[in-house]
Amino acid sequence: MTPRSLTFAFVMDPIEDLDIEADTTFVLMLEAQRRGHRVLTLHPTDLGVQEGKVVAQAREVSLQRVAGQHAKLGAARKVVFDDEVDVAFQRKDPPVDTAYVTATQILALCKKTQVLNRPEAVIACNEKLFTILFADLMPATLVTRDISSLREFMSHLGGEMILKPLHGKGGEGVFHVHGEDRNLAALLELATQYGQDWAMAQEYLPAIRQGDKRILLVDGEPIGAVLRVPAAGETRANLHVGGRAVKSSLDADDIRIVETLGPVLKQEGLFFVGIDVIGGKLTEINVTSPTGIQEINALEGGTLETLVIEAAEKRVNG
Repeated sequence: MTPRSLTFAFVMDPIEDLDIEADTTFVLMLEAQRRGHRVLTLHPTDLGVQEGKVVAQAREVSLQRVAGQHAKLGAARKVVFDDEVDVAFQRKDPPVDTAYVTATQILALCKKTQVLNRPEAVIACNEKLFTILFADLMPATLVTRDISSLREFMSHLGGEMILKPLHGKGGEGVFHVHGEDRNLAALLELATQYGQDWAMAQEYLPAIRQGDKRILLVDGEPIGAVLRVPAAGETRANLHVGGRAVKSSLDADDIRIVETLGPVLKQEGLFFVGIDVIGGKLTEINVTSPTGIQEINALEGGTLETLVIEAAEKRVNG
């Protein structure tokens, strides 16, 4: 039976700026449109609350895969979420700052609209800290704002480690640091804002040279994977900084990780998630706006966005 037409709202960065050849949000919107659904776009700052209901200035959009002409936008108008929107995808990129948290808290006020991922879980599950609930699956990890503790941890690891911010995205602010680096003091100061902010330090995994595997999950079940191999001379495997996408599948370590995480993700309402695995070790759980669909599609000849939108339809139609 063909699902009834729904209204999908995408809370996102400006649609004009999307890279239509790589962006996951774009293909989710395109698939919703292909399946006969109405598609709306809005920025988190367009959200508000009126008479106890979540409202927004939103624009209906018609999409096509044509660079520079990919989105035809209608006029902005007030939309009442619980009255008009069946599914809302929160797809704004980090950082998870005050504006992001406030927008998420507003979306949590929806009573009928299916908000994906569940706003309360997005706020509670910091993409770095949430991972520590599964510490036995991770490399050695320290979270601190104390620079001397970071130095001690690095020494314990043999003189090198990965240093990353808690609220970044796409490899921003990630460093592979060494004890002999003349810039070490400056990097530790930068990462912690001179001891005023928390940073995450992790054991350096040499397996990164073979790649960082992104595994996408819907309702706790894996739908696809891609291996992101860093460029020569680069630690980060993120594709937008030169990483190369390589066809991949799940090995025994990946399956063990997915089977452990899956039930928890589903229970928390974390509908669409991307986890990162290096050498059989879990490094991150991406819950805000995970990416990778277009890269996996290009390698596998598939359409993973169909699985995501179908699962969203089931949330509404049962």
